[in-house]
Amino acid sequence: MQISKEQIQLVNKKVEAGHESQFNFLAQTLDSKGVDVNAVVKKLADFQVAIPSWALGAGGTRFGRFSYFGEPSNLEQKINDVGIIHSLTQTAGAISLHIPWDVPEDYNAIKELAAANHLVFDAVNSNTFQDQKDAKESYKYGSLSNVNKGVRDQAVQHNIDVVEIGEKLGSKSLTVWLADGSNFPGQNNFQTAFQYTEDSLKEIYTSLPEDWKMFIEYKPYEPNFYSTVIQDWGTSFMLANACGDKAYTLVDLGHHLPNTNIEQIVATLMMKGKLGGFHFNDSKYGDDDSTVGSVKPYSLFLIFNELVYGMKNNPQNPYPAWMIDASHNIKDPLEDLIQSLEAIQEAYAKALLVDQKALKEAQLANDVVVCQELLQEAYRTDVRPLLREARLKSGGALHPITAYRSLQVRESLIEERGKYAVASGL
Repeated sequence: MQISKEQIQLVNKKVEAGHESQFNFLAQTLDSKGVDVNAVVKKLADFQVAIPSWALGAGGTRFGRFSYFGEPSNLEQKINDVGIIHSLTQTAGAISLHIPWDVPEDYNAIKELAAANHLVFDAVNSNTFQDQKDAKESYKYGSLSNVNKGVRDQAVQHNIDVVEIGEKLGSKSLTVWLADGSNFPGQNNFQTAFQYTEDSLKEIYTSLPEDWKMFIEYKPYEPNFYSTVIQDWGTSFMLANACGDKAYTLVDLGHHLPNTNIEQIVATLMMKGKLGGFHFNDSKYGDDDSTVGSVKPYSLFLIFNELVYGMKNNPQNPYPAWMIDASHNIKDPLEDLIQSLEAIQEAYAKALLVDQKALKEAQLANDVVVCQELLQEAYRTDVRPLLREARLKSGGALHPITAYRSLQVRESLIEERGKYAVASGL
């Protein structure tokens, strides 16, 4: 299924008048404060977030999985689903593949299909947290950190193979997340596990094409519940430095212990030129389980305030790779992703409204009250008309969820694929 521009225009026509009055009012208000509204709208229109191929089916809990029906059962259908999201939001212009879940059979056909949906291929992701059919070695006790050299060699080779697949698709980066760790005290020697991981990552790094990056993800716990080899941003940062200039830390919002100051981590990594990528999600207790911005929207805004500052003031840091990484559990996955994109854009827009010059002056004067007022003035602004204007100018839907439902997208997918289709790779 594909959504045409004409379909979107027809849906927009019903609400365009209301949008125009709301946008003009906000634009006049912001203009009176010295905000370049056109520049903000352009930045919002240019901001693209990758959709992971594994996020297009229903997620699940440790105890069950509940389908929303009509799921994509192959890579082609996943690309079409991302195309649907992008046509409505004009914000999801990339897809990130997980290997070996989504290995193309016909690379040229897959690239043509992606181009037809106006998509490019973002980072490719390796999988050494599961045993694959017919694999010689098992990752039960770790992959890149395993005490068995044969297991480490297999995991390294898998990552090299993933890079080769990504090259054929036009991707320019590899994301490495390890489930390696231990469930019981004494199970692993911490120093040995770290050293093996560093050695393995260096071996993968040497195979990277000249214009590629490697993103090293971290996570404090799960699936192992006593220790994780790459448990925090500092460990990832050390490993990235050990590998070289093309290796970076990847920050996943759900991969932190409660109350971690993620915005400070972001600021430090950008200052050091080592923030490579960002995985968006939200959580109350565990990892990746909630729609972006559904639980802690102010925290997301504070993170974006540091991202906006860093993108302007830290030229030593590359432009970050943005991606959603969430489990939808009981929602329609496409609706959940659309909601996440809206929340990301909203936080970004609010951060763009922060008066950085005034904030710096207040910081230098130690005027804590004014610092808070400046941040909250931007946060309390209803920026949704700016997001709608950016989508309208790009050919997207003013209200993507409303358009998705009025066009009966899920019903069409169920009719096309069958009610009990199950997403591959889950």
